Amino acid sequence: MIKITHRRFIYVALLGLVLAGIIALIIIKGPLAPSSVQTVHLNRSDLTPALFGVGTVNAKRSYIVGPIRTGRLQQLSVDHGDRVSAGQLLGQMDPVDLTYRLQSAQLNIEKYEHLVEAAQARLDEARSRYTQAKHDDKRYRELVKNKQISYEAAEAKATAATTAMDQVHAAEANLEGTRHDMQRLQSDLKALQAQIDDLKLISPATGIVSSRDAEPGSLVVGGTAVLHIIDDKTLWVRVRIEQRDSTSLQTGLPAEILLRSQPENPLAGKVARLELIADELTEERWVDVAFAQIPPGVAIGTLANVTIHLPVVQQAQWLPAAALQSFNRQTGVWLVQNNKAHFVPVKTGIRTLDGKMQILSGVSTDDVVVSHTNKPLHEGQRLKVINHD
Repeated sequence: MIKITHRRFIYVALLGLVLAGIIALIIIKGPLAPSSVQTVHLNRSDLTPALFGVGTVNAKRSYIVGPIRTGRLQQLSVDHGDRVSAGQLLGQMDPVDLTYRLQSAQLNIEKYEHLVEAAQARLDEARSRYTQAKHDDKRYRELVKNKQISYEAAEAKATAATTAMDQVHAAEANLEGTRHDMQRLQSDLKALQAQIDDLKLISPATGIVSSRDAEPGSLVVGGTAVLHIIDDKTLWVRVRIEQRDSTSLQTGLPAEILLRSQPENPLAGKVARLELIADELTEERWVDVAFAQIPPGVAIGTLANVTIHLPVVQQAQWLPAAALQSFNRQTGVWLVQNNKAHFVPVKTGIRTLDGKMQILSGVSTDDVVVSHTNKPLHEGQRLKVINHD
């Protein structure tokens, strides 16, 4: 009986040790164990912020050359890669019957020039007859007063003068009408000449032909591109920058351009233009970065990594960006207070490319900030600091 009692005591003791071990293990290593964290303090130093983006090489000025009206491409004298100058004739559309219509219009104008000369001659003749008729009318009136001729003879001369005057008016109207007809024909001639001039494909600027989209003999719809021309002196890089980081951007900021085709040769540049319209889907904004000196042989569409350098922030307070967390829809950091977690919202400023985030408010230099933890934290959770930076 004593042995059984002793044996039971041993079993109870062993069971108690096992339970105690399990409880200790739960407290030390299990769910109730404090979370291991790494911590930092608020730092202060100069920050050199920068923005990074990926873009492509494009031309600020590019031009589309094509016909205004639908027609057949007759000739094209330039090809992809050719350099052209402003005003250079690049190609010609088929005029069809416009040349013959132009010749017909020119002949009509020559005809009406002769008609104008004839109308002018008739007018001069009518004026001469009127002058003579008016002189005779005046002389016959004097003779009537002296009773040397009859009243009826004087009235006939007056009627003849009136008729001559009407003929002058008719000749003037005929001359004016003929002149108007000639002016109309001249306007038609100019319109035909303009149509023929529109068939010429003229370079609008000096640059390089970047593409040739049609060949002679092809039917080209009005407004369709036959050639693309770029001004190779206006090459820049169009870069996508996140909208949340674009508020501090401004033109003139220095930049570093690293072409994917020349990764060993970083190029200097600067922000030349900020696009007013952002992409609502990608939440990015276009930024155009100009080369300080355009590299020779760079191809349109080449990918480039661009770093835009923002003004240095003197003696700024900062924390590692990894220390910032989101909790209850707020951005902040976890503090270690009495070996427990406590979340505080913070107001942030600029962020550097090496992972430093400016802290404007919410944390003091005495606070111990959690910089790394293996699992999400909650308010009041027990913490164990394993490494303090």
